Amino acid sequence: MPTRATLLLATLLLAVRCGGAPPPPPIPQDAATQAGSSGCRATARPLEPGTHRLRSGGLERRFLLSLPDGDGPHPVLLDLHGLGSNAAQQSAYGRLPAEGSRRGYIVATPQAAEGRMGWTLPHTAGPDDTAFLAALLGHLEQGLCVDERREFAAGLSYGAAMATALVCALDGRLSGVAAVAGLNIVRPCERRPPPTTIVAFHGTADRIVPYRGGHPFQDATGELRTLADLVVLDPVEQAAAGWANLLGCTGRTTTPLSARIRVRDWKSCPDGTTLRLYTIDGGGHTWPGPIEVPRLGATARELDATRLILDAFDRAPSR
Repeated sequence: MPTRATLLLATLLLAVRCGGAPPPPPIPQDAATQAGSSGCRATARPLEPGTHRLRSGGLERRFLLSLPDGDGPHPVLLDLHGLGSNAAQQSAYGRLPAEGSRRGYIVATPQAAEGRMGWTLPHTAGPDDTAFLAALLGHLEQGLCVDERREFAAGLSYGAAMATALVCALDGRLSGVAAVAGLNIVRPCERRPPPTTIVAFHGTADRIVPYRGGHPFQDATGELRTLADLVVLDPVEQAAAGWANLLGCTGRTTTPLSARIRVRDWKSCPDGTTLRLYTIDGGGHTWPGPIEVPRLGATARELDATRLILDAFDRAPSR
């Protein structure tokens, strides 16, 4: 019997693939923005690590906060959980809060709205999560010493879709995004955003968000099968090529890293940005690294997605 999570994901995927709403207007930004946010000059007590609440769109939203040592300004990373998961599980599985803070990143791991099992992608119905995440970045800029030129997002599955959608929805505010097992859930937007680093990971044996595209939830039956059959995802490699075309990246190369891992790079991207896709032959709907979740398929333990994401963000040019 399908779970609420899988039924909701199928419904959300259908809304995303069929949605035709125009892109939102650009989010106004101060042209005089400097590297250090207002939080660098604030005299009030800064935000502390732990669980926080923030009102957005009339709702009380929650996020976990992990902080680096030092005065800053520090880059910021939004860490987005998958459908049916939560902020605490994402923090433990992807390890971005622990590893990111060691690298000097402020890492915020937000939670989907109360009663919702996933994010509201742009142009779909529900709480305005684009506005919430923009407000969260602003909240961190006010309460901490943030490098406003270096803001990033990463996510798993539906969180990967939300992170990728923010490239366009936040109108170039992010310097880079990372998508694990979800690059092909949303298509590139119609208008070209500013140059942005994108790094993605996907297993060829993913049965939930298939690498070769087509219908998601390949093992589903019953009502979920009916819903999933209404959704057609692009192949992951086609999605990556779409982003290359949109961003103006050229010079595609493919290099084997091991017997089952290959990396596709575009050697020339504007302004020194990166577009990179790691393909794991036989990999499941999983985060490459030391933690295995057998029910989601095989995990590439020899590939540390967390380290590679942070490496890519370290190299990403500032806004």
